[in-house]
Amino acid sequence: MRRGLRKAVRGLCAGAVVWALAGTPAVAAPDGYAFTPGAQNLAGSPDTAGARTLVPGHTYRSSLPAHGRLYYRLPLTATANAYVPVTAVPPRGATVAATDGIRVSLQDADGNPCFYSSASFGAGLSPRPVTAVGQRDTGKSLCQSAAVYYLLVERLDAKNSDPGRWDLELAPATEPGLAATAPTTPPGAWNSATPQPPGDAPRERKGGEGFSSARLLGQGVWLTRLAPGDTAFYRVPVDWGRQVHAGAELSAATGHGYVGGALTLSLLNPARAPVEDAALGYTGTRRAVSLAPVPPVEYANRYAVPSGENGVRFAGDYYVVLHLSERLADSFGTGPFGVTLRVRLDGTAHAGPKYRGRTEPTDLFSVSKGDWGPAPSGGTGGTGGGDPTMRVLAYGGLGGGTALLLGLGAWTLLARRSQVGPGAWSQRRQP
Repeated sequence: MRRGLRKAVRGLCAGAVVWALAGTPAVAAPDGYAFTPGAQNLAGSPDTAGARTLVPGHTYRSSLPAHGRLYYRLPLTATANAYVPVTAVPPRGATVAATDGIRVSLQDADGNPCFYSSASFGAGLSPRPVTAVGQRDTGKSLCQSAAVYYLLVERLDAKNSDPGRWDLELAPATEPGLAATAPTTPPGAWNSATPQPPGDAPRERKGGEGFSSARLLGQGVWLTRLAPGDTAFYRVPVDWGRQVHAGAELSAATGHGYVGGALTLSLLNPARAPVEDAALGYTGTRRAVSLAPVPPVEYANRYAVPSGENGVRFAGDYYVVLHLSERLADSFGTGPFGVTLRVRLDGTAHAGPKYRGRTEPTDLFSVSKGDWGPAPSGGTGGTGGGDPTMRVLAYGGLGGGTALLLGLGAWTLLARRSQVGPGAWSQRRQP
């Protein structure tokens, strides 16, 4: 009986510790970016002959020297769309130009590009995580065969920019073909007017420090505090047929001067491909910025020409990223500065297309589920009642802490019982 009780208590303690630690965010690197836990180190090659293989569904860490060009190998079938987002993370405090960044392309064995994209730091002149994507669409005329392809990552840096190496995170993903034929024409008219932002009372919500630790948000008004140079990652579940919109506001501060690109607001899709971004200049007075409207999420958006429309091509968790320029500290101090994020979701969710197979990673294009909990006093909450994951997170945090305390309490009780012996325990229970 006593042995069974010991086993039960040990199991309770172990489970409580695992539960309590399960939500621990990824440990951030010195540059402030939190890489995906367990990401494999994989060095890039200066040529295709030495390129090492990327496996969809896995995440990798690498690094990129000044003026560097690196290749990685990617075998693909003839039927899967492929997305290889590459996030470059320069060291905090590095000197960068507005045009500094990365260019990423996916190429066939002959060096013909299937797709290329680039990302730069912009007017903020502030080193921050930027993401560009190498991509293969099976619906296009290029790169259709099952073959080995090569991802080329190039560093774009000015002559006087910091020569230090930049860290990289690569997260290759695949999207299977459809089980049935789908339209190849983008949807027609959609509401492109900038919507009225939600008027909820702000709720505190600190962002994550990377894609893997992005904090879950629903519709509403969210408040965080950022120091110059900080980047905050959030993820917003957007189902098929839903339309996402985001805006941000930087609070007033004491000081004098002007900082271009003081606050950058970016939207990326579930494959981490950039959709829209916007930035605001700052003179110390309260300023707001909004993303350009994008259409409701539909599979056929991939056939649209504008990149913003093209990017909302699948359901899933979309990323909203905030960055506060390091240059803010020169004129307005070290902060932290209040940043208000407003997220709105419109449209009616509907069933998506049927895939012939599964995505890698699994469920990449599925929305996060949960119960968002009650709306704040005086506000509308989320889509008709608040943020579906807040209650789960709150209960999870409370439950994890409670279970840990209960487990430790039971362990202490068992230890005391061992000291007094079973006879003393039975005597204490007698009336």
